[in-house]
Amino acid sequence: MIAPMELDSPLVRNAVQSLAHHALPAFAIMLAAVIAAALGLGWLGLRYGVHRGTSRFAPLAYLLGYLALGFGLIIGGASLFAEITENLGDGRKLGELDLLFSDTVRSTISPGALRTFAVLTHFGDTLTLTSLCVLGTLLLLWKRQRALCLGWVLAFVGNAVLNRTLKSIFERTRPVHDNALAFADGWSFPSGHASGSVVAYGMLAYVLVRLLPARFAWARLPVVALAAALAFTVGSSRVFLQVHFASDVLAGFASGTAWLAVCIGALELRRYRQRNP
Repeated sequence: MIAPMELDSPLVRNAVQSLAHHALPAFAIMLAAVIAAALGLGWLGLRYGVHRGTSRFAPLAYLLGYLALGFGLIIGGASLFAEITENLGDGRKLGELDLLFSDTVRSTISPGALRTFAVLTHFGDTLTLTSLCVLGTLLLLWKRQRALCLGWVLAFVGNAVLNRTLKSIFERTRPVHDNALAFADGWSFPSGHASGSVVAYGMLAYVLVRLLPARFAWARLPVVALAAALAFTVGSSRVFLQVHFASDVLAGFASGTAWLAVCIGALELRRYRQRNP
């Protein structure tokens, strides 16, 4: 746990300000790390999860592996979320660092970069994600994937309810955003764009990996990497556009990842029970 005094220390403030001064290079480095992590997890899932019939591992081992991975993601996401909310509780310490980071980014980011993020952020808009949910639902019904369709819908709806509930609990005011490129109202914590993008594009990658024909097996890892990159970019864009604090986006990533793990874990559990009654 981070002690409150550590958040108040000059060392931490200087580190936050330095990170904000180099926000774009830091974003590029973190994006590369996210893609690498997604490729690693995707390779493990494809290597040990998709070809169960030819593997030396028993089906129960795969089930336990999926549940362990999902449990670990939930614990990690919940821990990060709890850490953020605990330090946010008094409205000062983490909030002051958030404000310092946001103000520094505002003064250093170029107009061209802002315009780029203003375009990319629309991939996390409510209209975009709702349209994706509806189109995915129709496609899965057409392909007669009823269980997968139900999991798809519940993932979107459940995350929307979860995010709205958390916003109403914390009621955090948004940062001042006067760049004329993006506007958002309502409460700030956690970021709905961040959590929604993680769930939406994570589920899209999962569905595509499951349904892509064998001749397109080469595309599975790129799909996973692209989904992770898009979700991370959408969430990060909210900080650059100053419509969210950095901790809002981190909390959105945490809650979205936890809910995504629950949804995929439940779908995989059903697959296991269907194949091994």
